[in-house]
Amino acid sequence: MTYCVGLLVDRGLVFMSDTRTNAGVDNISVVSKMRTWEVPGERFICLLSAGNLATTQSTISILEERRVEPEKRNPSILNQPSMFQTAQLVGDTLKDVIATTSPTGESASSRFTGSFILGGQIKGGRPRLFMIYPEGNFIEAGPDNPFFQIGEHKYGRPIIIRTYDRAMDLGDVAKLLVVSFDSTIRSNLSVGLPIDLQFYETDSLTGGYRHRFDQKDSYYRQISEGWSQSLKDAFDELPPFPHSVKRDR
Repeated sequence: MTYCVGLLVDRGLVFMSDTRTNAGVDNISVVSKMRTWEVPGERFICLLSAGNLATTQSTISILEERRVEPEKRNPSILNQPSMFQTAQLVGDTLKDVIATTSPTGESASSRFTGSFILGGQIKGGRPRLFMIYPEGNFIEAGPDNPFFQIGEHKYGRPIIIRTYDRAMDLGDVAKLLVVSFDSTIRSNLSVGLPIDLQFYETDSLTGGYRHRFDQKDSYYRQISEGWSQSLKDAFDELPPFPHSVKRDR
Protein backbone atom coordinates (compact mmCIF):
# COMPACT_ATOMS: atom_id res chain seq x y z
CA MET A 1 0.00 0.00 0.00
CA THR A 2 1.04 3.62 -0.26
CA TYR A 3 -0.19 7.14 0.36
CA CYS A 4 0.08 10.02 -2.13
CA VAL A 5 -1.51 13.48 -2.16
CA GLY A 6 -1.69 16.23 -4.76
CA LEU A 7 -3.21 19.52 -3.63
CA LEU A 8 -4.15 22.62 -5.63
CA VAL A 9 -4.08 26.15 -4.16
CA ASP A 10 -4.02 29.62 -5.69
CA ARG A 11 -0.24 29.79 -5.41
CA GLY A 12 0.41 26.47 -7.10
CA LEU A 13 0.55 22.75 -6.44
CA VAL A 14 2.03 20.63 -3.68
CA PHE A 15 2.72 16.92 -4.08
CA MET A 16 3.68 14.41 -1.39
CA SER A 17 4.20 10.64 -1.51
CA ASP A 18 5.55 7.95 0.76
CA THR A 19 8.13 5.44 -0.47
CA ARG A 20 7.22 2.18 1.25
CA THR A 21 6.53 -0.90 -0.83
CA ASN A 22 6.09 -4.34 0.60
CA ALA A 23 5.32 -7.91 -0.36
CA GLY A 24 4.66 -9.06 3.18
CA VAL A 25 5.64 -7.88 6.63
CA ASP A 26 9.20 -9.15 6.21
CA ASN A 27 9.84 -7.83 2.70
CA ILE A 28 9.78 -4.03 2.85
CA SER A 29 11.74 -1.72 0.57
CA VAL A 30 11.96 1.94 -0.41
CA VAL A 31 10.84 3.03 -3.90
CA SER A 32 10.11 6.59 -5.00
CA LYS A 33 6.52 7.02 -6.19
CA MET A 34 7.08 10.54 -7.51
CA ARG A 35 8.32 11.29 -11.04
CA THR A 36 8.75 14.74 -12.55
CA TRP A 37 9.43 16.06 -16.05
CA GLU A 38 10.09 19.63 -17.07
CA VAL A 39 11.12 21.92 -19.88
CA PRO A 40 12.00 25.14 -18.02
CA GLY A 41 9.88 28.02 -19.25
CA GLU A 42 7.52 25.68 -21.10
CA ARG A 43 6.10 23.03 -18.79
CA PHE A 44 6.36 21.17 -15.48
CA ILE A 45 4.71 17.78 -14.83
CA CYS A 46 4.58 15.69 -11.66
CA LEU A 47 3.22 12.13 -11.47
CA LEU A 48 2.45 10.20 -8.27
CA SER A 49 1.70 6.48 -8.37
CA ALA A 50 -0.06 3.88 -6.25
CA GLY A 51 -0.99 0.24 -6.78
CA ASN A 52 0.88 -2.74 -8.14
CA LEU A 53 4.51 -1.64 -8.39
CA ALA A 54 5.24 -3.54 -11.63
CA THR A 55 2.20 -1.94 -13.28
CA THR A 56 2.99 1.63 -12.26
CA GLN A 57 6.71 1.31 -12.99
CA SER A 58 5.99 -0.15 -16.44
CA THR A 59 3.69 2.74 -17.20
CA ILE A 60 6.30 5.31 -16.13
CA SER A 61 9.05 3.48 -18.03
CA ILE A 62 7.02 3.61 -21.24
CA LEU A 63 6.41 7.33 -20.78
CA GLU A 64 10.10 7.85 -20.11
CA GLU A 65 11.25 5.82 -23.12
CA ARG A 66 8.99 7.81 -25.42
CA ARG A 67 10.67 10.94 -24.12
CA VAL A 68 14.31 9.92 -24.60
CA GLU A 69 14.33 7.53 -27.59
CA PRO A 70 13.92 9.29 -30.98
CA GLU A 71 11.96 6.43 -32.57
CA LYS A 72 9.48 6.40 -29.67
CA ARG A 73 8.97 10.12 -29.11
CA ASN A 74 5.44 10.21 -30.47
CA PRO A 75 3.37 10.47 -28.39
CA SER A 76 5.71 11.97 -25.77
CA ILE A 77 4.69 13.28 -22.38
CA LEU A 78 6.68 16.43 -23.18
CA ASN A 79 4.96 17.31 -26.46
CA GLN A 80 1.32 17.24 -25.38
CA PRO A 81 -0.37 20.62 -26.01
CA SER A 82 -2.31 20.67 -22.72
CA MET A 83 -2.42 19.07 -19.28
CA PHE A 84 -5.75 17.49 -20.25
CA GLN A 85 -4.12 15.68 -23.15
CA THR A 86 -1.20 14.74 -20.92
CA ALA A 87 -3.69 13.09 -18.57
CA GLN A 88 -5.21 11.27 -21.55
CA LEU A 89 -1.77 9.97 -22.54
CA VAL A 90 -1.01 8.70 -19.04
CA GLY A 91 -4.45 7.10 -18.77
CA ASP A 92 -4.17 5.36 -22.13
CA THR A 93 -0.68 4.09 -21.29
CA LEU A 94 -1.82 2.73 -17.92
CA LYS A 95 -4.84 1.02 -19.50
CA ASP A 96 -2.62 -0.61 -22.14
CA VAL A 97 -0.12 -1.85 -19.55
CA ILE A 98 -2.88 -3.44 -17.47
CA ALA A 99 -4.46 -5.02 -20.56
CA THR A 100 -1.19 -6.58 -21.74
CA THR A 101 0.00 -7.85 -18.34
CA SER A 102 -3.22 -9.15 -16.79
CA PRO A 103 -4.11 -12.81 -17.42
CA THR A 104 -7.30 -13.52 -19.35
CA GLY A 105 -10.33 -12.72 -17.28
CA GLU A 106 -8.57 -10.32 -14.92
CA SER A 107 -10.02 -6.82 -14.79
CA ALA A 108 -8.55 -3.43 -13.95
CA SER A 109 -9.66 -3.97 -10.36
CA SER A 110 -7.38 -7.01 -10.03
CA ARG A 111 -3.96 -7.27 -8.46
CA PHE A 112 -2.48 -5.66 -11.59
CA THR A 113 -4.17 -2.35 -10.84
CA GLY A 114 -2.59 1.09 -10.58
CA SER A 115 -3.62 4.71 -10.26
CA PHE A 116 -1.94 8.09 -10.62
CA ILE A 117 -2.16 11.71 -9.54
CA LEU A 118 -0.96 14.01 -12.32
CA GLY A 119 -0.38 17.71 -11.93
CA GLY A 120 1.50 20.58 -13.48
CA GLN A 121 1.27 23.42 -15.92
CA ILE A 122 1.99 23.96 -19.62
CA LYS A 123 2.72 27.43 -20.99
CA GLY A 124 -0.49 29.15 -22.02
CA GLY A 125 -2.60 27.15 -19.57
CA ARG A 126 -3.26 27.16 -15.85
CA PRO A 127 -1.99 24.72 -13.20
CA ARG A 128 -4.17 21.59 -13.30
CA LEU A 129 -4.49 18.46 -11.22
CA PHE A 130 -5.96 15.07 -12.22
CA MET A 131 -6.59 11.67 -10.70
CA ILE A 132 -6.20 8.84 -13.22
CA TYR A 133 -7.97 5.52 -12.67
CA PRO A 134 -6.88 2.00 -13.74
CA GLU A 135 -9.46 2.03 -16.54
CA GLY A 136 -7.63 4.99 -18.09
CA ASN A 137 -10.30 7.59 -17.35
CA PHE A 138 -9.69 10.52 -15.03
CA ILE A 139 -11.20 13.44 -13.14
CA GLU A 140 -9.89 16.95 -12.59
CA ALA A 141 -9.53 18.91 -9.36
CA GLY A 142 -11.64 22.04 -8.95
CA PRO A 143 -13.20 24.29 -6.31
CA ASP A 144 -15.30 21.42 -4.92
CA ASN A 145 -12.49 18.84 -4.96
CA PRO A 146 -9.18 20.73 -4.69
CA PHE A 147 -7.05 17.73 -3.76
CA PHE A 148 -6.65 14.05 -4.60
CA GLN A 149 -5.40 11.12 -2.55
CA ILE A 150 -4.48 7.64 -3.69
CA GLY A 151 -3.53 4.63 -1.64
CA GLU A 152 -4.21 4.46 2.10
CA HIS A 153 -5.94 7.82 2.44
CA LYS A 154 -8.60 7.46 5.12
CA TYR A 155 -6.42 8.34 8.12
CA GLY A 156 -4.92 11.48 6.59
CA ARG A 157 -8.03 12.85 4.94
CA PRO A 158 -9.81 14.48 7.93
CA ILE A 159 -6.98 16.90 8.73
CA ILE A 160 -6.86 18.10 5.11
CA ILE A 161 -10.63 18.61 4.94
CA ARG A 162 -10.69 20.53 8.23
CA THR A 163 -7.70 22.77 7.51
CA TYR A 164 -7.45 23.33 3.73
CA ASP A 165 -7.80 26.89 2.45
CA ARG A 166 -7.24 27.75 -1.21
CA ALA A 167 -5.37 30.92 -0.14
CA MET A 168 -2.74 28.97 1.83
CA ASP A 169 0.89 29.48 0.87
CA LEU A 170 2.90 26.44 -0.21
CA GLY A 171 4.76 26.22 3.10
CA ASP A 172 1.51 25.92 5.07
CA VAL A 173 0.29 23.28 2.62
CA ALA A 174 3.48 21.31 3.22
CA LYS A 175 2.95 21.54 6.98
CA LEU A 176 -0.63 20.36 6.54
CA LEU A 177 0.47 17.37 4.47
CA VAL A 178 3.19 16.41 6.94
CA VAL A 179 0.49 16.17 9.62
CA SER A 180 -1.70 14.16 7.25
CA PHE A 181 1.13 11.73 6.48
CA ASP A 182 2.17 11.42 10.12
CA SER A 183 -1.42 10.50 11.05
CA THR A 184 -1.44 7.86 8.31
CA ILE A 185 1.96 6.40 9.24
CA ARG A 186 0.91 6.09 12.89
CA SER A 187 -2.25 4.21 11.85
CA ASN A 188 -1.08 1.96 9.03
CA LEU A 189 2.14 -0.04 8.81
CA SER A 190 1.95 -0.22 5.02
CA VAL A 191 2.78 3.51 4.77
CA GLY A 192 6.16 4.76 5.93
CA LEU A 193 9.07 7.15 5.69
CA PRO A 194 10.88 8.48 3.71
CA ILE A 195 8.35 10.96 2.27
CA ASP A 196 8.95 12.96 -0.91
CA LEU A 197 7.71 16.56 -1.22
CA GLN A 198 7.51 18.68 -4.38
CA PHE A 199 6.40 22.33 -4.78
CA TYR A 200 5.21 23.93 -7.98
CA GLU A 201 4.58 27.70 -8.03
CA THR A 202 1.91 29.00 -10.42
CA ASP A 203 3.34 30.26 -13.74
CA SER A 204 6.94 29.38 -12.80
CA LEU A 205 7.00 26.60 -15.45
CA THR A 206 9.83 24.88 -13.63
CA GLY A 207 10.10 22.58 -10.64
CA GLY A 208 10.11 24.24 -7.23
CA TYR A 209 11.45 23.17 -3.85
CA ARG A 210 11.88 19.43 -3.40
CA HIS A 211 12.66 17.60 -0.18
CA ARG A 212 12.77 14.09 1.27
CA PHE A 213 11.75 13.57 4.90
CA ASP A 214 13.43 10.59 6.56
CA GLN A 215 13.51 9.23 10.11
CA LYS A 216 16.18 11.75 11.13
CA ASP A 217 14.46 14.82 9.72
CA SER A 218 14.20 17.36 12.56
CA TYR A 219 11.23 19.24 11.06
CA TYR A 220 9.22 16.05 10.61
CA ARG A 221 9.89 15.01 14.23
CA GLN A 222 8.96 18.48 15.47
CA ILE A 223 5.63 18.44 13.61
CA SER A 224 4.87 14.84 14.63
CA GLU A 225 5.55 15.42 18.32
CA GLY A 226 3.90 18.86 18.31
CA TRP A 227 0.73 17.57 16.65
CA SER A 228 0.42 14.73 19.16
CA GLN A 229 0.82 17.11 22.09
CA SER A 230 -1.61 19.61 20.58
CA LEU A 231 -4.26 16.90 20.25
CA LYS A 232 -3.78 15.89 23.88
CA ASP A 233 -3.99 19.51 25.02
CA ALA A 234 -7.12 20.13 22.92
CA PHE A 235 -8.76 17.02 24.38
CA ASP A 236 -8.00 18.13 27.95
CA GLU A 237 -9.54 21.54 27.25
CA LEU A 238 -12.86 20.13 26.06
CA PRO A 239 -15.70 20.40 28.60
CA PRO A 240 -16.13 17.36 30.85
CA PHE A 241 -18.86 14.86 30.21
CA PRO A 242 -21.97 16.31 31.94
CA HIS A 243 -23.16 13.17 33.71
CA SER A 244 -21.51 11.16 36.43
CA VAL A 245 -20.93 7.52 35.67
CA LYS A 246 -21.72 5.00 38.38
CA ARG A 247 -19.38 2.11 38.73
CA ASP A 248 -20.81 -1.41 38.69
CA ARG A 249 -20.65 -3.16 42.02
